[in-house]
Amino acid sequence: MSKTCILIGAPIDDGQKRPGCLMGPAAYRVAGLASMLGELGYPVEDRGDVAPHAVEPGNCANPAVHSLDAVRAWSASLAEAGKAAMQDGFPIFLGGDHSLSLGSVAGVTSHAMEIGRPQFLLWLDAHTDFHTPMTTQSGNLHGTPVAYIAGRDGFDAFPPFPAPLPAENICLFGIRSVDSQEHAALIERDIAIKDMRVLDEHGIVAPLRGFLDRVKAAGGMLHVSLDVDFLDPTIAPAVGTTVPGGATFREAHLVMEMLHETGLVTSLDLVELNPFLDERGRTARLMVDLTASLMGRKVFDRPTRSYA
Repeated sequence: MSKTCILIGAPIDDGQKRPGCLMGPAAYRVAGLASMLGELGYPVEDRGDVAPHAVEPGNCANPAVHSLDAVRAWSASLAEAGKAAMQDGFPIFLGGDHSLSLGSVAGVTSHAMEIGRPQFLLWLDAHTDFHTPMTTQSGNLHGTPVAYIAGRDGFDAFPPFPAPLPAENICLFGIRSVDSQEHAALIERDIAIKDMRVLDEHGIVAPLRGFLDRVKAAGGMLHVSLDVDFLDPTIAPAVGTTVPGGATFREAHLVMEMLHETGLVTSLDLVELNPFLDERGRTARLMVDLTASLMGRKVFDRPTRSYA
């Protein structure tokens, strides 16, 4: 029996200022995510959308930070839902902006700790998201999850991350937009940064395979966080943080196909989809198709689609 895919909706758009990401979970459902997984032979359990937990008010000395308590509340509920889902199958978190990973990765890492396996993270994104609440100038907490996961200081308003991931357990892939403060913090660490210059020079396969070999050798569990802006905006317009020069259609599918072949992926985020900015569901369908490749759909099995 194939592992059960557990869908967890995270309708959060408090981590940034452009409304619309809260419609993401519904868009993935309308785009046929569950039926696609069923066609590939996976049992599917849709646990609906999580609701934010009640939390005590928190404080942040950085006046730019907004929606702190809302993001903390979502993070608490997603960490709980993620940990529970890991015990039952393969969780797929349907976002929602990227601040949801403050909770989703905390939840899956808690499970990995309990069963004694190392957690790894593949961050497919145009941005490194390595700010802390104290360094962000925009105040948008969707730019902070990797810093939290890596154990950077400045997250006093959040519960301690269950077990901060060592630098060698993190790979930032497809990067092409880094703030100066993030860059300064990253060069002090050995986090693998496979930016678009690296991918242009070496292609997709070798940089990704090197990281996946490390996950396999460690017997690790791999969480993949797929941001819409990993993709070039010409093929995926439904995101509020477009950066030119992203992954092409075939490059993105190749990444997903390679991930499937390893059998290492144990959980997945689909984040930053803003259906309000989409073109007749084009981006939502592409994200569902990429998930299909991750879960085993072959090139010659892909259906012809019309966007008319």
